[in-house]
Amino acid sequence: MKERPSVEKLAIDLLGKSLDELETEEAKVLHHIHHAQRTSRDVGDIVDEQSTFGERLSDKVAAVGGSWKFIMVFAAVLLGWMLLNSQILGKLGTPFDPYPFIFLNLMLSTVAAIQAPIIMMSQNRQSAKDRIAAAHDYEVNLRAELEILSLHAKIDALLDIIDRQSARAPSVS
Repeated sequence: MKERPSVEKLAIDLLGKSLDELETEEAKVLHHIHHAQRTSRDVGDIVDEQSTFGERLSDKVAAVGGSWKFIMVFAAVLLGWMLLNSQILGKLGTPFDPYPFIFLNLMLSTVAAIQAPIIMMSQNRQSAKDRIAAAHDYEVNLRAELEILSLHAKIDALLDIIDRQSARAPSVS
């Protein structure tokens, strides 16, 4: 079996650069080619492996807080709170948060003050995930491009051999 070209030879042949001139992604792709390893992987798995408990929690809070189910349940709780304090307990003379619902406003402000930074953390994490995905896409695209260039070179070499053999072969008339 034919020995694989070294990473240095791949760098010069495919990219026209020496190994020390390569960018990190380029060197990584050439190492994968040299060792016949896959370049593509699931970016979601990569990010999940690196994420902390707090990051995963912020994603879950953002997923729940940004859903229609949350909005509908939250609206129902608010409406229930207001009806309870104004209609039911108000008529009995024992509302725990009478109109203008100052305690409800305090609770809403607290929820907003806590939920907003958590959602921003999740958005920052999504941005980081997008950057990782873009870098990974670049590596996969570079790998595909280099493999295509390699195949072109092999086909060109085969065509040269065929041309030389046909030039040496006597013509049959």
